Amino acid sequence: MTDATPVDESVPAEPSATPEEVSERVNNRSQRPVSEAFKAFITSRWAPRPDLGVEASTASEYTPARRAGLSARFPGARLVVPAGSLKVRSNDTDYRFRPHSAFAHLTGLGTDEEPDAVLVLHPTASGEGDPDGDGHGTDHHAVLYVRPLAARDTEEFYADSRYGEFWVGARPSLDDVTTLTGIEARHVDELRDALAKDVGEDGVRLLVVTGADESVETLVEAIRTEAGVEQVEDEEATDEQLVEAASELRLVKDEQEIAQLREAVARTIEGFEQVVGSLSRAVAHRRGERVIETTFDAHARLEGNAVGYETIAAAGEHATTLHWTTNDGVVRHGEMVLVDAGVEVDSLYTADITRTLPVDGEFTEVQRRVYTAVLDAADAAFAVARPGTKFRDIHAAAMEVIAARLEEWGLLPDGVTAEVSLSAEGQQHRRWMVHGTSHHLGLDVHDCAQARRELYLDGVLEPGMVFTIEPGLYFKADDLAVPEEYRGMGVRIEDDVLVTADGNENLSAALPRRPEDIEAWMARLRG
Repeated sequence: MTDATPVDESVPAEPSATPEEVSERVNNRSQRPVSEAFKAFITSRWAPRPDLGVEASTASEYTPARRAGLSARFPGARLVVPAGSLKVRSNDTDYRFRPHSAFAHLTGLGTDEEPDAVLVLHPTASGEGDPDGDGHGTDHHAVLYVRPLAARDTEEFYADSRYGEFWVGARPSLDDVTTLTGIEARHVDELRDALAKDVGEDGVRLLVVTGADESVETLVEAIRTEAGVEQVEDEEATDEQLVEAASELRLVKDEQEIAQLREAVARTIEGFEQVVGSLSRAVAHRRGERVIETTFDAHARLEGNAVGYETIAAAGEHATTLHWTTNDGVVRHGEMVLVDAGVEVDSLYTADITRTLPVDGEFTEVQRRVYTAVLDAADAAFAVARPGTKFRDIHAAAMEVIAARLEEWGLLPDGVTAEVSLSAEGQQHRRWMVHGTSHHLGLDVHDCAQARRELYLDGVLEPGMVFTIEPGLYFKADDLAVPEEYRGMGVRIEDDVLVTADGNENLSAALPRRPEDIEAWMARLRG
């Protein structure tokens, strides 16, 4: 990778008279030219910048309604939603940027767009109605504070390895950002004054989405302190409640979000097809699991933004480790491989699908028995996933099947029936499935995680909700509570589900689920 600091051949390599602090040595390799002649030359004789060709995003038609939903929860408060900052990977190199999910949801910005940007919903006088002219009747005016493209006569243009055009390409202008998002864009240098306006004991309350950008949180706290305003937990409006509300906004997806999830699922299914094609290479490689991982991850990067989470490629015994992401094991003939993976598309919406595949293309009798039990549990969960059902009932339906099958196989402790195990005082069957059956899905693989319990776990399903159904059974190699034929085997089947007006739709139904269909599908892909 290119050295992250410009080269300065004009500065002699002499020791500094004053020792540098350790924290200031990140760029101590810098040899940036400093002569006036260099500055004059590098900032001159450039053709006009080409138009970036920015057009309004599809999401910009939907984000006003999302912002209006947040506005309605906090009348009169100034709401601060940071995108987040670049995060250091090592010394002076950064990770690829991903904006905070609340910011992405409310602005429509995805991929690696706009580090350090901050969305602010400024309160307007009650009754002004529609300050943004978007027809949603919000009493807030949205402004995006961003770092726009710097002029070519500035030092940032050629010397700033984080933001300079010479290093990371041309950033959008303020007009570009407004065109793309439909939100008024202003320079981030104006943020402090904008946040501080009218903040006080009897004035505007200032709230920030925490966990996104520490520097913005520090700024907000400083403004509060200067204004003599302190947050109290039992207040009607707190930062925690803003985080909660921003998460709950995503519990029901709009048309644009559902379309993006369909796209993510389609690209993910293609990735699974490529995984099947890689199995022979995986068996031959000492790190066969990593062959599977890299096959899927390369596809995700080519056809989307990246993977939505670290791919799980767990062969044999590794499939009994729920979040196995080391992926350095061998893939053996006669075993199964559990692949849990999802493509994140450029809008940052991700799929989350799991299939457990027989390495040789056909299940053994015991593998099929366990796989079918998990499939039956998933089907039972699908049967209750409809409007009016509580979210927790999905898990309960799957557990009834799991407990009954374990009883049938004689795996529950002596004297324990499926009914006893399903009781709150029992739960013995959970030895072999300690995780839940479902989680919401969207911008985050575990979306809406900050929502209140009464709206999530105890919430009632509504059309537009999207979540996973993913029961499993996991028998570790050293589990003496099960017969040897089960040991070292893990099975999980995971699909992405949309609640419809009269039931549900399996968004990932195009990927085979039944064992006979998986065998036929694998045979076809292998030719």
